[in-house]
Amino acid sequence: MTIVMKKRKTAKEGVTAPPPTITQPEIVRTLADLARIAGVSTGTVSRALADKSIVNSETRERIQSLAKKHDFRPNQMASKLRSRRTGFVGVVIPLGHERRQHISDPFFLTLLGHLADELAECGYDLMLSRVIPDGTKDWLEKVTRSGMVDGVLVIGQSDQFDIIEEVAAQYEPLVIWGHQRAHQRHCVVGTDNLAGGRLAVEHLVATGARKLLFMGDAAGIEIQMRLEGAKAAAAAAGIALKHVKITLAGEDMGPQIEKSLSSRFSYDGIVAASDLIALSALSALHRIGKRIPQDVQVVGFDDLPLSSYSAPPLTTIRQEISRGAKLMVEKLKERMGGKNTPSVVMPPILVVRESTRSL
Repeated sequence: MTIVMKKRKTAKEGVTAPPPTITQPEIVRTLADLARIAGVSTGTVSRALADKSIVNSETRERIQSLAKKHDFRPNQMASKLRSRRTGFVGVVIPLGHERRQHISDPFFLTLLGHLADELAECGYDLMLSRVIPDGTKDWLEKVTRSGMVDGVLVIGQSDQFDIIEEVAAQYEPLVIWGHQRAHQRHCVVGTDNLAGGRLAVEHLVATGARKLLFMGDAAGIEIQMRLEGAKAAAAAAGIALKHVKITLAGEDMGPQIEKSLSSRFSYDGIVAASDLIALSALSALHRIGKRIPQDVQVVGFDDLPLSSYSAPPLTTIRQEISRGAKLMVEKLKERMGGKNTPSVVMPPILVVRESTRSL
Protein backbone atom coordinates (compact mmCIF):
# COMPACT_ATOMS: atom_id res chain seq x y z
CA MET A 1 0.00 0.00 0.00
CA THR A 2 1.36 3.48 -0.91
CA ILE A 3 0.53 6.68 0.97
CA VAL A 4 0.84 9.88 -1.07
CA MET A 5 1.25 13.17 0.79
CA LYS A 6 0.58 16.37 -1.27
CA LYS A 7 2.32 19.59 -0.35
CA ARG A 8 0.21 22.78 -0.71
CA LYS A 9 1.56 25.41 -3.13
CA THR A 10 2.41 28.81 -1.51
CA ALA A 11 2.69 32.26 -3.02
CA LYS A 12 6.47 32.21 -2.81
CA GLU A 13 6.73 28.86 -4.46
CA GLY A 14 6.28 28.80 -8.14
CA VAL A 15 5.92 25.03 -8.33
CA THR A 16 4.74 22.19 -6.19
CA ALA A 17 7.50 19.89 -4.80
CA PRO A 18 7.24 16.18 -5.75
CA PRO A 19 5.17 14.39 -3.13
CA PRO A 20 7.20 12.07 -0.87
CA THR A 21 6.09 8.44 -0.70
CA ILE A 22 6.19 6.07 2.27
CA THR A 23 6.14 2.41 1.31
CA GLN A 24 5.34 -0.21 3.95
CA PRO A 25 7.56 -3.33 3.94
CA GLU A 26 6.04 -6.27 2.13
CA ILE A 27 4.48 -8.88 4.43
CA VAL A 28 5.80 -12.40 3.90
CA ARG A 29 3.41 -15.11 5.02
CA THR A 30 4.18 -18.05 2.73
CA LEU A 31 7.05 -19.73 0.96
CA ALA A 32 5.65 -18.31 -2.30
CA ASP A 33 5.89 -14.74 -0.90
CA LEU A 34 9.51 -15.27 0.08
CA ALA A 35 10.30 -16.96 -3.24
CA ARG A 36 8.90 -13.95 -5.14
CA ILE A 37 11.08 -11.51 -3.23
CA ALA A 38 14.16 -13.74 -3.59
CA GLY A 39 13.50 -14.37 -7.28
CA VAL A 40 13.69 -18.14 -6.94
CA SER A 41 11.27 -21.09 -6.83
CA THR A 42 9.40 -22.14 -3.70
CA GLY A 43 11.29 -25.44 -3.77
CA THR A 44 14.60 -23.57 -3.59
CA VAL A 45 13.33 -21.52 -0.66
CA SER A 46 12.17 -24.67 1.16
CA ARG A 47 15.53 -26.36 0.66
CA ALA A 48 17.46 -23.24 1.64
CA LEU A 49 15.53 -22.81 4.88
CA ALA A 50 16.16 -26.48 5.63
CA ASP A 51 19.88 -25.72 5.08
CA LYS A 52 20.18 -28.27 2.28
CA SER A 53 23.56 -28.27 0.54
CA ILE A 54 21.84 -28.77 -2.83
CA VAL A 55 21.30 -24.97 -2.81
CA ASN A 56 24.58 -23.10 -3.30
CA SER A 57 25.81 -21.30 -0.21
CA GLU A 58 25.38 -17.78 -1.59
CA THR A 59 21.73 -18.32 -2.50
CA ARG A 60 21.09 -20.21 0.74
CA GLU A 61 22.51 -17.41 2.87
CA ARG A 62 20.58 -14.73 0.89
CA ILE A 63 17.26 -16.56 1.35
CA GLN A 64 17.89 -17.16 5.03
CA SER A 65 18.79 -13.48 5.46
CA LEU A 66 15.56 -12.44 3.72
CA ALA A 67 13.55 -14.80 5.92
CA LYS A 68 15.10 -13.28 9.02
CA LYS A 69 14.53 -9.73 7.75
CA HIS A 70 10.84 -10.42 7.12
CA ASP A 71 10.42 -12.46 10.33
CA PHE A 72 9.28 -15.44 8.28
CA ARG A 73 8.78 -18.77 10.01
CA PRO A 74 7.84 -21.83 7.95
CA ASN A 75 4.57 -23.56 8.71
CA GLN A 76 5.71 -26.22 11.17
CA MET A 77 2.60 -28.35 10.80
CA ALA A 78 2.96 -28.49 7.04
CA SER A 79 6.62 -29.41 7.45
CA LYS A 80 5.70 -32.24 9.79
CA LEU A 81 3.06 -33.53 7.41
CA ARG A 82 5.57 -33.60 4.55
CA SER A 83 8.07 -35.51 6.70
CA ARG A 84 5.31 -37.81 8.04
CA ARG A 85 6.19 -36.77 11.58
CA THR A 86 3.68 -35.28 14.01
CA GLY A 87 6.07 -34.17 16.75
CA PHE A 88 3.81 -35.85 19.34
CA VAL A 89 4.36 -38.94 21.49
CA GLY A 90 1.31 -40.64 22.98
CA VAL A 91 1.42 -41.52 26.68
CA VAL A 92 -1.29 -44.00 27.66
CA ILE A 93 -2.32 -45.11 31.17
CA PRO A 94 -4.50 -48.25 30.97
CA LEU A 95 -6.71 -48.92 34.01
CA GLY A 96 -8.10 -52.34 33.25
CA HIS A 97 -7.96 -53.71 36.78
CA GLU A 98 -8.30 -50.46 38.75
CA ARG A 99 -10.87 -48.33 36.97
CA ARG A 100 -11.31 -45.79 39.76
CA GLN A 101 -7.63 -44.91 40.03
CA HIS A 102 -6.80 -41.35 39.01
CA ILE A 103 -3.99 -39.73 37.02
CA SER A 104 -3.44 -37.64 40.16
CA ASP A 105 -1.96 -40.77 41.78
CA PRO A 106 1.51 -39.62 42.96
CA PHE A 107 3.29 -42.40 41.03
CA PHE A 108 1.64 -41.43 37.74
CA LEU A 109 2.39 -37.74 38.30
CA THR A 110 6.03 -38.42 39.13
CA LEU A 111 6.66 -40.61 36.09
CA LEU A 112 4.64 -38.31 33.80
CA GLY A 113 6.69 -35.33 34.94
CA HIS A 114 9.97 -37.06 34.11
CA LEU A 115 8.62 -38.29 30.76
CA ALA A 116 7.43 -34.81 29.82
CA ASP A 117 10.85 -33.35 30.63
CA GLU A 118 12.67 -36.01 28.61
CA LEU A 119 10.34 -35.65 25.61
CA ALA A 120 10.66 -31.86 25.66
CA GLU A 121 14.44 -32.18 25.58
CA CYS A 122 14.04 -34.23 22.37
CA GLY A 123 11.65 -31.73 20.78
CA TYR A 124 8.47 -33.77 21.27
CA ASP A 125 5.12 -32.82 22.75
CA LEU A 126 3.15 -35.26 24.91
CA MET A 127 -0.41 -36.43 24.17
CA LEU A 128 -1.89 -38.01 27.31
CA SER A 129 -4.67 -40.60 27.38
CA ARG A 130 -6.21 -42.38 30.37
CA VAL A 131 -7.92 -45.55 29.14
CA ILE A 132 -10.45 -47.82 30.81
CA PRO A 133 -10.62 -50.84 28.46
CA ASP A 134 -14.10 -52.06 29.57
CA GLY A 135 -13.66 -55.32 27.70
CA THR A 136 -12.59 -53.67 24.44
CA LYS A 137 -9.45 -54.99 22.77
CA ASP A 138 -8.63 -52.09 20.45
CA TRP A 139 -7.90 -49.35 23.03
CA LEU A 140 -4.17 -49.35 22.26
CA GLU A 141 -4.59 -49.93 18.54
CA LYS A 142 -6.75 -46.79 18.33
CA VAL A 143 -3.81 -44.75 19.58
CA THR A 144 -1.11 -46.41 17.50
CA ARG A 145 -3.16 -46.16 14.28
CA SER A 146 -4.52 -42.67 14.87
CA GLY A 147 -1.83 -40.97 12.78
CA MET A 148 -1.57 -38.36 15.54
CA VAL A 149 1.61 -39.63 17.21
CA ASP A 150 5.09 -40.76 16.19
CA GLY A 151 5.35 -43.32 18.98
CA VAL A 152 3.60 -44.52 22.13
CA LEU A 153 4.64 -44.90 25.77
CA VAL A 154 2.39 -46.95 28.07
CA ILE A 155 2.52 -46.55 31.85
CA GLY A 156 1.75 -49.95 33.36
CA GLN A 157 0.52 -53.20 31.87
CA SER A 158 -2.48 -53.46 34.23
CA ASP A 159 -4.28 -56.68 33.24
CA GLN A 160 -3.77 -55.92 29.53
CA PHE A 161 -0.57 -57.90 28.88
CA ASP A 162 -1.95 -59.97 25.98
CA ILE A 163 -3.39 -56.94 24.17
CA ILE A 164 -0.09 -55.07 24.47
CA GLU A 165 1.67 -58.13 23.04
CA GLU A 166 -0.66 -58.22 20.02
CA VAL A 167 -0.13 -54.54 19.21
CA ALA A 168 3.65 -54.82 19.69
CA ALA A 169 3.73 -57.46 16.94
CA GLN A 170 2.53 -54.84 14.42
CA TYR A 171 3.71 -51.51 15.85
CA GLU A 172 7.41 -50.99 16.57
CA PRO A 173 7.61 -47.55 18.27
CA LEU A 174 6.04 -48.79 21.51
CA VAL A 175 7.67 -48.85 24.97
CA ILE A 176 6.00 -49.88 28.23
CA TRP A 177 6.69 -49.14 31.89
CA GLY A 178 6.05 -52.48 33.54
CA HIS A 179 7.28 -55.95 34.38
CA GLN A 180 9.39 -58.09 32.08
CA ARG A 181 8.19 -61.66 31.54
CA ALA A 182 10.26 -64.32 29.85
CA HIS A 183 9.91 -64.39 26.03
CA GLN A 184 7.58 -61.38 25.86
CA ARG A 185 7.53 -59.35 22.64
CA HIS A 186 6.94 -55.79 23.84
CA CYS A 187 9.79 -53.61 25.07
CA VAL A 188 9.62 -52.87 28.79
CA VAL A 189 11.46 -50.54 31.13
CA GLY A 190 10.79 -51.25 34.78
CA THR A 191 11.89 -52.71 38.09
CA ASP A 192 12.46 -56.31 39.13
CA ASN A 193 9.23 -56.46 41.14
CA LEU A 194 9.79 -60.03 42.32
CA ALA A 195 13.12 -59.04 43.84
CA GLY A 196 11.55 -55.92 45.31
CA GLY A 197 8.87 -57.85 47.20
CA ARG A 198 11.47 -60.27 48.44
CA LEU A 199 13.77 -57.44 49.57
CA ALA A 200 10.99 -55.79 51.61
CA VAL A 201 10.17 -58.98 53.54
CA GLU A 202 13.82 -59.86 54.10
CA HIS A 203 14.37 -56.44 55.68
CA LEU A 204 11.35 -56.82 57.99
CA VAL A 205 12.45 -60.30 59.04
CA ALA A 206 15.98 -59.05 59.73
CA THR A 207 14.59 -56.32 61.99
CA GLY A 208 12.44 -58.72 64.02
CA ALA A 209 9.02 -58.79 62.33
CA ARG A 210 7.30 -62.18 62.36
CA LYS A 211 3.66 -61.61 61.37
CA LEU A 212 3.32 -59.76 58.10
CA LEU A 213 0.59 -58.15 56.04
CA PHE A 214 0.95 -57.53 52.30
CA MET A 215 -1.35 -54.69 51.22
CA GLY A 216 -2.23 -54.31 47.54
CA ASP A 217 -4.39 -55.49 44.66
CA ALA A 218 -2.50 -58.23 42.80
CA ALA A 219 -4.69 -58.09 39.66
CA GLY A 220 -2.02 -55.97 37.94
CA ILE A 221 1.23 -57.69 36.88
CA GLU A 222 3.64 -55.49 38.82
CA ILE A 223 1.90 -55.83 42.19
CA GLN A 224 1.28 -59.52 41.54
CA MET A 225 5.03 -60.05 41.22
CA ARG A 226 5.75 -57.99 44.35
CA LEU A 227 3.35 -60.25 46.24
CA GLU A 228 5.00 -63.37 44.82
CA GLY A 229 8.41 -62.12 45.92
CA ALA A 230 7.11 -61.30 49.40
CA LYS A 231 5.50 -64.74 49.75
CA ALA A 232 8.71 -66.49 48.69
CA ALA A 233 10.78 -64.57 51.24
CA ALA A 234 8.26 -65.19 54.03
CA ALA A 235 8.14 -68.91 53.25
CA ALA A 236 11.93 -69.08 53.26
CA ALA A 237 11.95 -67.46 56.71
CA GLY A 238 9.16 -69.72 57.97
CA ILE A 239 6.86 -66.85 58.96
CA ALA A 240 3.23 -65.93 58.26
CA LEU A 241 2.22 -63.48 55.53
CA LYS A 242 -1.40 -62.48 54.94
CA HIS A 243 -2.50 -60.78 51.73
CA VAL A 244 -5.04 -57.98 52.11
CA LYS A 245 -6.52 -56.58 48.90
CA ILE A 246 -6.24 -52.79 48.91
CA THR A 247 -7.32 -50.81 45.85
CA LEU A 248 -5.45 -47.78 44.55
CA ALA A 249 -8.58 -45.64 44.27
CA GLY A 250 -8.13 -42.92 46.89
CA GLU A 251 -11.73 -42.89 48.16
CA ASP A 252 -11.67 -46.64 48.88
CA MET A 253 -8.11 -47.07 50.10
CA GLY A 254 -8.41 -45.44 53.53
CA PRO A 255 -11.49 -47.36 54.73
CA GLN A 256 -10.07 -50.67 53.42
CA ILE A 257 -6.80 -50.15 55.28
CA GLU A 258 -8.48 -49.14 58.53
CA LYS A 259 -10.72 -52.21 58.39
CA SER A 260 -7.80 -54.56 57.76
CA LEU A 261 -5.66 -53.04 60.53
CA SER A 262 -8.53 -53.34 63.01
CA SER A 263 -9.07 -57.05 62.29
CA ARG A 264 -8.23 -59.86 64.70
CA PHE A 265 -5.23 -60.95 62.67
CA SER A 266 -2.16 -59.85 64.62
CA TYR A 267 0.70 -58.26 62.69
CA ASP A 268 3.98 -56.52 63.39
CA GLY A 269 5.10 -55.75 59.84
CA ILE A 270 3.43 -54.35 56.70
CA VAL A 271 4.64 -54.63 53.12
CA ALA A 272 2.70 -52.10 51.04
CA ALA A 273 2.47 -52.50 47.27
CA SER A 274 3.00 -48.75 46.84
CA ASP A 275 4.13 -45.74 48.85
CA LEU A 276 0.61 -44.32 48.67
CA ILE A 277 -0.78 -47.42 50.42
CA ALA A 278 2.07 -47.33 52.95
CA LEU A 279 1.48 -43.66 53.80
CA SER A 280 -2.23 -44.30 54.26
CA ALA A 281 -1.35 -47.25 56.53
CA LEU A 282 0.92 -45.01 58.65
CA SER A 283 -1.96 -42.61 59.15
CA ALA A 284 -4.39 -45.40 60.10
CA LEU A 285 -1.90 -46.94 62.53
CA HIS A 286 -1.51 -43.60 64.32
CA ARG A 287 -5.29 -43.33 64.68
CA ILE A 288 -5.63 -46.75 66.34
CA GLY A 289 -2.74 -46.06 68.72
CA LYS A 290 -0.01 -48.22 67.19
CA ARG A 291 3.58 -47.05 67.57
CA ILE A 292 5.80 -47.10 64.50
CA PRO A 293 8.17 -48.86 64.32
CA GLN A 294 7.99 -50.21 67.90
CA ASP A 295 4.63 -51.99 67.43
CA VAL A 296 4.40 -52.19 63.63
CA GLN A 297 7.03 -51.72 60.95
CA VAL A 298 6.03 -50.47 57.48
CA VAL A 299 7.78 -50.78 54.11
CA GLY A 300 6.48 -49.05 50.97
CA PHE A 301 7.31 -49.43 47.29
CA ASP A 302 8.34 -46.67 44.79
CA ASP A 303 10.31 -44.12 46.88
CA LEU A 304 8.20 -41.19 45.74
CA PRO A 305 9.44 -37.73 46.85
CA LEU A 306 6.76 -37.47 49.55
CA SER A 307 7.86 -40.72 51.26
CA SER A 308 10.74 -39.01 53.06
CA TYR A 309 8.38 -36.39 54.59
CA SER A 310 5.93 -38.71 56.35
CA ALA A 311 5.83 -39.16 60.11
CA PRO A 312 7.92 -41.18 60.56
CA PRO A 313 9.81 -41.07 57.23
CA LEU A 314 8.98 -44.17 55.18
CA THR A 315 11.28 -47.12 54.56
CA THR A 316 10.62 -48.16 50.98
CA ILE A 317 11.76 -50.04 47.92
CA ARG A 318 13.03 -47.54 45.39
CA GLN A 319 12.14 -47.71 41.73
CA GLU A 320 14.50 -45.49 39.74
CA ILE A 321 11.67 -43.52 38.14
CA SER A 322 13.77 -40.70 36.71
CA ARG A 323 16.26 -43.09 35.11
CA GLY A 324 13.37 -45.25 33.89
CA ALA A 325 11.72 -42.28 32.14
CA LYS A 326 14.98 -41.41 30.42
CA LEU A 327 15.41 -45.01 29.27
CA MET A 328 11.82 -45.19 27.99
CA VAL A 329 12.31 -42.13 25.80
CA GLU A 330 15.71 -43.35 24.57
CA LYS A 331 14.25 -46.74 23.65
CA LEU A 332 11.30 -45.11 21.92
CA LYS A 333 13.55 -42.87 19.83
CA GLU A 334 15.58 -45.90 18.77
CA ARG A 335 12.43 -47.77 17.83
CA MET A 336 11.10 -44.81 15.85
CA GLY A 337 14.36 -45.07 13.93
CA GLY A 338 13.69 -48.72 13.12
CA LYS A 339 15.87 -50.34 15.79
CA ASN A 340 14.50 -53.32 17.74
CA THR A 341 15.54 -52.53 21.31
CA PRO A 342 15.63 -54.96 24.26
CA SER A 343 13.85 -54.43 27.59
CA VAL A 344 15.60 -52.99 30.64
CA VAL A 345 14.98 -54.39 34.13
CA MET A 346 16.33 -52.17 36.90
CA PRO A 347 17.26 -53.61 40.32
CA PRO A 348 15.15 -52.50 43.32
CA ILE A 349 16.93 -50.54 46.05
CA LEU A 350 16.05 -50.73 49.75
CA VAL A 351 15.90 -47.24 51.30
CA VAL A 352 15.83 -47.54 55.09
CA ARG A 353 14.17 -44.74 57.05
CA GLU A 354 12.39 -44.53 60.40
CA SER A 355 9.24 -46.58 59.71
CA THR A 356 11.28 -49.75 60.35
CA ARG A 357 13.72 -50.61 63.09
CA SER A 358 17.44 -50.40 62.41
CA LEU A 359 19.54 -53.56 62.19
